[in-house]
Amino acid sequence: MAVAAEQAGTRLDRLLAGAIGTLSRSRVKALIEEGHVTRDGTVVTDPSESARAGARYTLLPPPPVAAAPQAQAMDLTILFEDRHLIVLDKPAGLVVHPAPGNLDGTLVNALLAHAGDELTGIGGEKRPGIVHRLDKDTSGVMVVAKSDTAHQALSAAFASRDLERAYLALVWGLPSPGSGEVDAPIGRHPMDRKRMAVVARNGKHALTRYATERGWGAGCALVRCNLATGRTHQIRVHMAHINHPLVGDPVYLRRLPGSAKAVPQPARDALLAFPRQALHAETLGFRHPVTGEMLRFHAPLPPDMQALLTLLDGNPS
Repeated sequence: MAVAAEQAGTRLDRLLAGAIGTLSRSRVKALIEEGHVTRDGTVVTDPSESARAGARYTLLPPPPVAAAPQAQAMDLTILFEDRHLIVLDKPAGLVVHPAPGNLDGTLVNALLAHAGDELTGIGGEKRPGIVHRLDKDTSGVMVVAKSDTAHQALSAAFASRDLERAYLALVWGLPSPGSGEVDAPIGRHPMDRKRMAVVARNGKHALTRYATERGWGAGCALVRCNLATGRTHQIRVHMAHINHPLVGDPVYLRRLPGSAKAVPQPARDALLAFPRQALHAETLGFRHPVTGEMLRFHAPLPPDMQALLTLLDGNPS
């Protein structure tokens, strides 16, 4: 479309959504951010851009994708499986369900190959069986439903926090006190909508209990975090909020605490080069949704995090 003089200055996503008529403004905004809009042949990625008089904007939507994800065989570390559920140890780097930018190669694709028709229709076509998720670069224990009964019961347990979830996080600095609570509401960052933050208004209640498992001087520590609530990026946001950001966190590690200088070489270089947030879902406990039996599962630290601990102990292999 060509921008008329009276349309100049209008926010781009609003202008295009109005002109197209069949797409919501939020969908148009996402398409702009994904690079599907050009201005006079130049890609535009800022939805808030003020439209320029005389400029020609073109929206080139991505090709359609299959409504349902396809089965893709992958190696999975299964901790438990029966007719109703699967408990697995998710590796870091694996996306849980298809989304823009990751339309295949996800855990859902692997589960469809592993469980086949047992997952059909469970929890929605894009995320069958998924009742909770871990971030792409967080490793550890997950449970997936294989039946409607299990899906409903597990979803209710996660919603009511009637379960045990414990994570291990390698953080910069040594928390003081060594154990405690972070009770601070979490919402969208007011200046960066892709990040979460502790906010004064319009946040959701978030409570993390932490305890220091090991410390290496004042430089860094291995901390166990238990979730009393389950907000997006909760541990990452809360630990950064108390000035102990996670090692390797690409979003919330904005500035190293001064105590990080206390970590000796070569461990300090390894921590600085760690390519993901050093966060692992170690324990998941819940009642079986059908039998009522109390189940508790553990996943050992993955090799990359264990290698950091070995370096910190001064025993490089």
